[in-house]
Amino acid sequence: MHVLSGTILTEDFFVKNFRFIIIVFCIAALYISNRYSCISKLAEIESLKADLKDAKYESQTISSELTSISRQTQVKSLIEKNGLDLKMSTQPLYKVEQK
Repeated sequence: MHVLSGTILTEDFFVKNFRFIIIVFCIAALYISNRYSCISKLAEIESLKADLKDAKYESQTISSELTSISRQTQVKSLIEKNGLDLKMSTQPLYKVEQK
């Protein structure tokens, strides 16, 4: 009955340690808030890692397709397929240097 009536809060022990109880409560609230923040940030990091992994695979796929398309035989077949009037150079390449 003493606890339920609320007179326990006016006892000497609680009056003397009121500041300490408030500080402990604030620290507990900050701890819970910090933990929630860390968990949500870790979940976001994992999500971004998965997105980065997908982007790397997509980049490698596009790079390999580009390498395949830019081969000389592939370019030659595309020129013939599209009916373009382009011919291969018979002269060797040379470099022009400036003096």
